[in-house]
Amino acid sequence: MLRTVLGIALYIIFAPFVGGLLSGLDRKITARMQGRIGPPILQPFYDVRKLINKDILLINNMQYLFAWCFVIFVIFTGALFFGGFNILLVFFVLTTAAMFFVLEATTTNSPYSVMGANREMIQMLSYEPMVLLTAVGFYVATAFTTGNGAGTFSVAQIISDSDIPNITVLPGVFFGFVFILTIKFRKSPFDLSMSHHAHQEMVKGITTELSGGMMAIIEVSHWYENVFLLGVVALFLLCNKWWSILLAIAVCAITYFLEILIDNTSARVKWENMFKHSWIVTLICGVVNIFILQMLS
Repeated sequence: MLRTVLGIALYIIFAPFVGGLLSGLDRKITARMQGRIGPPILQPFYDVRKLINKDILLINNMQYLFAWCFVIFVIFTGALFFGGFNILLVFFVLTTAAMFFVLEATTTNSPYSVMGANREMIQMLSYEPMVLLTAVGFYVATAFTTGNGAGTFSVAQIISDSDIPNITVLPGVFFGFVFILTIKFRKSPFDLSMSHHAHQEMVKGITTELSGGMMAIIEVSHWYENVFLLGVVALFLLCNKWWSILLAIAVCAITYFLEILIDNTSARVKWENMFKHSWIVTLICGVVNIFILQMLS
């Protein structure tokens, strides 16, 4: 119980700071790749402070309600994960948060927001199968590595019951999850509904009608979400050995850098290509990996 409460508290308190620093590093590394100096690493925090001091202009009260539901469910998702709860429940809560984000945009009747919401739903259809297979993969992997045929969805038990990192038996699932992270991190070539770059043909897409303090809160919630997603990456490497923590940190850093590199070397594709490639990777890497592992169990 103490470990659960501590994990939840550390996530709620420190995740926005870690997420903000990651966002600042993202901007800095991106600038260097483009031959620019770039903003300071703390620039995301300055931007959020400026947004908080601005007025909130809302289209209607439902937009405000759905936006807050998105924020609450995103934080709840990470709290469940770092508290060591059921990973299948964690992913279901994450999907619920995404649906509230879509509803927030559709209530505005803005053409840009609605277009962004439609693209957001297409993105969800693209990455959700791989997210679900990731949870199933951990269950099958724990059943295989423990040798007793009893798998678990518990995040805490996935770590404590594993003598070796789960990536050793889930390489395909790991690759598939990292692939759909490009969608979740909202980076090229799959930044269809919203982008942190100023190159969208629909302004800011799904967040076009958000302003002031509400936009600041949404931005911070994305920092929470990014830390959670990297936590899932770390779960592939964590086991009951102390050195797995160092390995997980290193792999998370490499993964985030690769996402930035892909973002700066790829042109945005159409939704049809995103959908097709995501499902192909899911079927080849995720399904085949789990099928082989199940046959060996």
